Amino acid sequence: MVVKQILTLLAFLVVSFSTHAQILNIERLRMEKDTAKTFMFKTTFGLNIYNRSAAADAPVNLFGYNLDINSMYYPKRHAYILVSKFDYLRINESDFLNFGFIHGRANFLRENNINYETYVQYSFDNFRGLDPRWLGGGSVRLRMIKNEKVTFILGVGGFYEWERWFHPYTEEFVEVDFVKSSNYLSLRATLNQYVDINTVSYYQTGYDASINDFRHRISTSIVLNTKFTDRLSFTNSFDLGYEDKPIVPITNLIFSFKTGLSLDF
Repeated sequence: MVVKQILTLLAFLVVSFSTHAQILNIERLRMEKDTAKTFMFKTTFGLNIYNRSAAADAPVNLFGYNLDINSMYYPKRHAYILVSKFDYLRINESDFLNFGFIHGRANFLRENNINYETYVQYSFDNFRGLDPRWLGGGSVRLRMIKNEKVTFILGVGGFYEWERWFHPYTEEFVEVDFVKSSNYLSLRATLNQYVDINTVSYYQTGYDASINDFRHRISTSIVLNTKFTDRLSFTNSFDLGYEDKPIVPITNLIFSFKTGLSLDF
């Protein structure tokens, strides 16, 4: 009983800090700070393997990994983005976290106030019963404001989505597909030489004939960076995702909050 409680606590802690919304905030992942570079690439990989137990007959074996890849290519007037993320955690014989996505996007005429983008995405979230989700679509990006301190963008578009969910009670698979509207607001503002804020809010909706109603998704990401000195900075991030009518009975509101200090030498 004690071992089971320990495993549950470990899983809760990991999942609490690895919560993923249904909407990928690609705006937050864009690497537009250094546009002088033609190609940018960043990858991180982590691996956790250990066993730890207070009793010889009750081992606790943990295996987990995470892989993030962000890349962007700027050939003149266009931009091509590839983002992927994979997180996995197994404790003893139980999978507590298995999440991942691959997202590819092309942004045409990116320096114009009105520009265009198309994208495709594959994702899965076994912890919530989703495997897989495929989607593809496009949008028009309207740069409402852009100066040294503020960038404000409105995105209007749509996509086609196909999903397969595992029902936690009937243990059956449910397959659905929709045509959805997808719109977002992106704001980046430098408040002063020490503080800047990035926010992105998405709204997606589509009509489901099986319930004669619309299904709605909302996602918001807020990142606040505070620079105390040239070497010391403080970062807070808050992510929230809400789905009013989930395909299967799961938690419709998920969120995460992260805070930390950064010391550079």
